Amino acid sequence: MKITVHELNRATLSRQLLLAREPLTVLDGVRRVVALQAQHPASPYLALWNRLSGFAAAELDAAFTRRSVVKASLMRITLHAVHTDDYQVFRAAMQPTLYGSRLGHRFADVGLTPADAEELVPELLAFANRPRSEAEMQAWVEERLGTPRKDGAWWGLKAYAPLHHAPTDAPWSFGVRPFFVAAGTGPLATGRAVDPEALRTLILRYLAGFGPASVADVAQFAMVQRAPVREALRALDGAVEQLQGPDGVTLFDLPGASRPPGDTPAPPRLMAMWDSILLAYADRSRVIPPAYRPSVIRNNGDVLPTLLVDGYVAGVWRPVDGGIEAMAFRPLSPAAWDGLAAEAQSLTALLAGREVAVYSRYHHWWAKLPKADVRLLPQSL
Repeated sequence: MKITVHELNRATLSRQLLLAREPLTVLDGVRRVVALQAQHPASPYLALWNRLSGFAAAELDAAFTRRSVVKASLMRITLHAVHTDDYQVFRAAMQPTLYGSRLGHRFADVGLTPADAEELVPELLAFANRPRSEAEMQAWVEERLGTPRKDGAWWGLKAYAPLHHAPTDAPWSFGVRPFFVAAGTGPLATGRAVDPEALRTLILRYLAGFGPASVADVAQFAMVQRAPVREALRALDGAVEQLQGPDGVTLFDLPGASRPPGDTPAPPRLMAMWDSILLAYADRSRVIPPAYRPSVIRNNGDVLPTLLVDGYVAGVWRPVDGGIEAMAFRPLSPAAWDGLAAEAQSLTALLAGREVAVYSRYHHWWAKLPKADVRLLPQSL
């Protein structure tokens, strides 16, 4: 079976609840979309606002406080918010990557070995049995290992150890200065061996939330090696089906999963920074036109808040005095601008009680973007 470019886009939007806002609870919404990028504290909130009807930010606050949604270093060793029931299996699937990346050369440069880490982690988790600031965690490492070795050691351990970010009283539950608490998820994984069952579970969850997808897409999402992904997909024969993508690449998906027609209407959206649909694929052209990718995804890894029009990135946005400034990289129809204006009104209402100038530290990028159609979307229509 073949799938067209537009069908692939609409399947992605459907799985990610971006064809229509769904009447789901925060917990159900987080599980449906698998994981929310959380490098910026506001982004999980804006991601759910884009996807859930009647979204109440206080519901996500409460989920973080109860730790029914947790924030931690997971896929691509970046911060994600996930349902607490998913954390342990996602982390187990990531074990080889965490081991290889965080216990590698930088860890070795301070004279430590992976065996040292395996010995240190239980002690570190015991210390983090209650929320600890980063300064406290660094001080513990300094006392345990000595000043010359603390920075590289803590850099490795804070991602390798099963630690959650602990909520604070900041506008978006987490502040710029992180606090850490032990995940408390049971026996600790060690070594760099692949956990086949965990990887298969992650792949099935990924396909449910992001499919159809190639081996390269799965590997990109989780930052795992392609060979174990291929092996896991072979083991899932019968649980997944194969499609031929627009470029002839084999795509995998769950039988019966939502794949709407390519002409299904896609409403405009104001996407959060680092939104998952911009990063979850090796081939990001299903959502980002290749010509716009350098503008949207910066060389240092920043992923700007984007305009989504007819299912594709069409520009960027930022809050300014009086509303939302939208920069379109291509001409947009009056109907598209009207839709974006309605979204901006809703977004400014969300931001008003939290952080009106969200993402303001990233405004320096606007001077470096190509000339485009810039409009102010007022906070009231």
